[in-house]
Amino acid sequence: MLFSDPYTDHPALLSVHAGAGGTDSQDWAEMLLRMYLRWAEERRFSVDFIEESAGEEAGIKSATVRVAGPRAFGLLKSERGVHRLVRLSPFDSAHRRHTSFALVEVTPEIADESVDVEINPDDVRVDVFRSSGAGGQHVNKTSSAVRLTHMPTGIVVTCQNERSQQQNRDVAWRVLRSRLVALQQAAHAQHIAELKGESLPAEWGSQIRSYVLHPYTMVKDHRTGVEVGNTQAVLDGGIDPFIEGFLRWSAREPVASG
Repeated sequence: MLFSDPYTDHPALLSVHAGAGGTDSQDWAEMLLRMYLRWAEERRFSVDFIEESAGEEAGIKSATVRVAGPRAFGLLKSERGVHRLVRLSPFDSAHRRHTSFALVEVTPEIADESVDVEINPDDVRVDVFRSSGAGGQHVNKTSSAVRLTHMPTGIVVTCQNERSQQQNRDVAWRVLRSRLVALQQAAHAQHIAELKGESLPAEWGSQIRSYVLHPYTMVKDHRTGVEVGNTQAVLDGGIDPFIEGFLRWSAREPVASG
């Protein structure tokens, strides 16, 4: 009953974006990405990098990965929203406390062409450029990376992981299709809620979870109330209490703290 979403068993496209805060936020985005990679590794899920943009001094500006495994999207959809970190900054010479933010987006991969989403090719701007970052001998030698911009919605998809431009183009179109389907779903849910007179949380922009490393240690999910005191275990991939808490909260079942 906790996995009623029709896309529960689809692979998840997970993106992490650094928020305002410069190097601290870029470092935080990389910490979050590592957390999800460790979680996936523990479950023996497969992870493929689609795009990664390195930070200026440390961390990452953004990254997108494809996570595949049993109920991948059904589990990871709990993570979408803004994640907040409070800590003593390692990048501040005075070692003051800083607050950093990162946005996590999670959409199901939609590979089925029969899914009802129309994409007019005239509405999509296609740019090609040289890849940057890890990737071996093909990086920075050919213009193989692809960026798609869907002008009506402003959605931008970049793929630079594959070796050929055509492979990157195919993956980018698949990601774009998936994000447009997710956008349709969100609009439909908002419309239904308005008809019912309900108020839905702005999950794409709201702060869903806080990770506090100083002056005390605690990770708290603001939607469900689930708290975990061992922040290092959470950052090492121990996010299952939050995932289960979200699924039960979504189903309006009692939630217990972990």
